[in-house]
Amino acid sequence: MDDSRDMFGDTPPWDENAEDDKPDAAELEAAGQQSMFGDPEPEAKPEPAPSAAELEAAGQSAMFAAEPEPAPVPAQAAPVEAPVEAASAKAPAGTTARPYRVLARKYRPQTFAELIGQEAMVQTLANAIKRDRLAHAFLMTGVRGVGKTSTARLIAKALNCIGPDGQGGPTIDPCGQCEPCLAIAEGRHIDVIEMDAASHTGVDDVREIIEAVRYAAVSARYKIYIIDEVHMLSRNAFNALLKTLEEPPAHVKFLFATTEVDKLPVTVLSRCQRFDLRRIPAPMLAGHFANVCEKEGVEAEAEALAMVAAAAEGSVRDGLSILDQAIAHADLDGEGQVRADKVRDMLGLSDKSVQRKLIAAILDGKGGDLLDLVAHQFALGVEPIALMRGLMDLTHRVAVAQVSGSADAHSTEEREAIEGWAKSLRAGQLHRLWQLLLKGHDEVKSAPDPLVAAQMALLRIMHASDMPDPGSLVRKMEEIAARAPAAPMAEGGNAATGGAPASGQAAAGHQLSSPAAIAPRWEALVDDVEHAGEMSAANTMRMQVRVVELGAGLLRYTQPPGFNEDIAGLLRSALQAATGERWEVAKVTGEGAPTLVEVHEVKKTADAEALRTSPLVEATLAAFPGAELIQEDRQVAIGGGGRNWRR
Repeated sequence: MDDSRDMFGDTPPWDENAEDDKPDAAELEAAGQQSMFGDPEPEAKPEPAPSAAELEAAGQSAMFAAEPEPAPVPAQAAPVEAPVEAASAKAPAGTTARPYRVLARKYRPQTFAELIGQEAMVQTLANAIKRDRLAHAFLMTGVRGVGKTSTARLIAKALNCIGPDGQGGPTIDPCGQCEPCLAIAEGRHIDVIEMDAASHTGVDDVREIIEAVRYAAVSARYKIYIIDEVHMLSRNAFNALLKTLEEPPAHVKFLFATTEVDKLPVTVLSRCQRFDLRRIPAPMLAGHFANVCEKEGVEAEAEALAMVAAAAEGSVRDGLSILDQAIAHADLDGEGQVRADKVRDMLGLSDKSVQRKLIAAILDGKGGDLLDLVAHQFALGVEPIALMRGLMDLTHRVAVAQVSGSADAHSTEEREAIEGWAKSLRAGQLHRLWQLLLKGHDEVKSAPDPLVAAQMALLRIMHASDMPDPGSLVRKMEEIAARAPAAPMAEGGNAATGGAPASGQAAAGHQLSSPAAIAPRWEALVDDVEHAGEMSAANTMRMQVRVVELGAGLLRYTQPPGFNEDIAGLLRSALQAATGERWEVAKVTGEGAPTLVEVHEVKKTADAEALRTSPLVEATLAAFPGAELIQEDRQVAIGGGGRNWRR
């Protein structure tokens, strides 16, 4: 009850005498607070309300138990930004936070005017846009690096461009300034969806496209699907896409790109408008690389750019990658110029002057110089296969210069050398040189020691360079046969009176009447008739024709005993078909040269007699009395079943 006295006083509440002194509610509350918390502090004078900075400082002090820093004076706020300005002033001028981009990405075409080498496709697309005849699916195919994916993106920009004022329509020259153009160029447009078919090959990936095409474009004119390497889709994925590809909604366009168009089903090809992007010619590539070097502020020799263009093999991306490497390689020596010798060393190519020296050594038959040049190039790091390829390229240019009359060369010295070889060498020599180099190239490619294989191949070419070609050999043999002395007449007359007129006729009118001169010419004619497809006529000529006189467009013959049918018409048509000329064919009386069959039989008999009278055969027959010499014309069957050798 003591607490009650402390709280409510010494007078009990039921004391009637204390009714007048009864405290009010405020006094009771104050008494309760005093008993619980002690005497209250004297009331302080009211202070002005704290500012926002003071409240913030008080909060910081309560949370972190640290002395709050005084609020900064507004006049002193300027020095806080000084370090930032100083830091920015220390940064090099012209630098950006973006990392370096390779030339192949930096100079990707942003307009159709920048797309080189594909004028026919650009013209077709421009006409289609102007006439509002746009297909719903396009297929771009070609080798690597000719602009397939870039063309697809350009088509997407051309279809969705709205112009700088926002009022434009589809155009072959997109502005590159409107929001759709910028978004597509940066790859962030919501209505231009790019899919790599190499990593999305299944039906589920195609099903997502089929379900999404039903919805209209969000902000663009067309919803465009760009599918790269489309040939990687599975067979079931292609089948799932067929219906949508054939009848897509009006707001959907499909753009396909592939390097292997032969792997696409015919059903897909028939639903697309196909564009075959061509390889870029080397001169056009060299000019494009020169423009890139000018924009990059890099000096480059024309021969070096020509080497890069040749190594690119028609691909812009490959060429820009090689050029990027060549620029970095040129900076190593401090000059910063892309030189031909540096590019040659970087690509491992053989020097063109060394190629000319090699060809000269081969044609002049200087084997020592040839081996020294090969060893020197190998020591410099040139692979033997690259050496053979360079010689093949030089031989090809000489052959082309021989036909066209102009040499493809980058220097005056090289042009003079090529034109000189084109005039001095025959076409047959160049073609034989090419065939031998091609064979040597294959040998070097598969040899365990490429250097040794290259040396042996080039030595073989050197020894074969001065050999006559087969055509020259045939002509020489025909000339020797035509100039052969006349044989004595078989019946009557003498050699002097019978042979002289025949020789005179052969010289004057190419008419042959002696058997020795007739036989080679007639046999060649029969072979020509057989090669022309007149097999029956060729057999008749071998068996039934004894040539009396043979000349240019003239044949006089007789037939062996037992053959009486008229074959003049058959011979005339067969000879005309084989030679392309009209022939005068007549059967005469008298003796002619033996038929080819008769000549063969005589030769066969003479060979058999020569074999029988040979010392070895005579000794064998003497050692084995009763032995019989058997000649077998038929090929013996495998296993020995063709002849009973025990007989």
